[in-house]
Amino acid sequence: MEEWLAAQFVSGYAEYDPTDRTFWLSEEQAAVLADDSTPAFLVGAQTITAALWKDEARIRDAFRSGKGVGWHEHDHDLFHGTEKLFKPGYLGNLVSTWIPALDGVEAKLRSGAKVADIGCGHGSSTILLANEYPNSEITGFDYHAVSIDEARTRAAWAGMGDRVDFEVASAQDFPGTGYDLVCIFDALHDMGDPIGAAAHIRASLADDGTWLLVEPMAVAGLENNVNPVSRIFYAGSVGICTPAAQAQSGGYALGNQVSDSAWSQLLGQVGFSRFRRASENPFNRVFEVSR
Repeated sequence: MEEWLAAQFVSGYAEYDPTDRTFWLSEEQAAVLADDSTPAFLVGAQTITAALWKDEARIRDAFRSGKGVGWHEHDHDLFHGTEKLFKPGYLGNLVSTWIPALDGVEAKLRSGAKVADIGCGHGSSTILLANEYPNSEITGFDYHAVSIDEARTRAAWAGMGDRVDFEVASAQDFPGTGYDLVCIFDALHDMGDPIGAAAHIRASLADDGTWLLVEPMAVAGLENNVNPVSRIFYAGSVGICTPAAQAQSGGYALGNQVSDSAWSQLLGQVGFSRFRRASENPFNRVFEVSR
């Protein structure tokens, strides 16, 4: 253990006092490495990296064939790492900043709205919405059955099993209409058919419904994305996002650094007339999309 602690100190991940040979974490180190309630918590990123190493041969073959690697084909570390990486951001932003930034949506959720969370994974965003807005009907959808099973388990652990539903379905075929709010958190860019997904979402929305679309932070122009955040996102896009889209039908492989104007143009093709950036932080762009 002491040798491992020494390795953390010399790497800058811990502090050390040579007088009494003790190790500790600074406030900043703890936020990144130990406190999963802060948006700065990055342990999930390391778990995702572990998945990419385990999937190296599969990803290499996908580069050669161009056939891609489906989300469901990755090592399970990817699913757990993704939840660990993004959940702190939901805890820190979803109900405090993102929902209030949408025109009229919070009032609907408080009084009782119909909500679909598409690509919900292990359900952290879905459960958070159900907990905050008990009068609303919240359903999480994901095509990955293993993740849906995990989401149901986590909802039961949280005492929310009777307040939230989870179903296996994709963004192109999830059931239901008249949704007041449809959410997609960091998943649209992974889809081979984002046009099909957008068209189905538009058809599923109530006339005054809203689509909350959250995507990784990016700006137009590759040369304008030279920063630590884009470095992480591009690396993830190489091994996860782009191969996932290539493994699906639809013909798109957008990567995760899609500009605002590209999203606006794409969503306009299916009839959405309103597209605006409602909120942002160093990691996310939050878009409000409606008819």
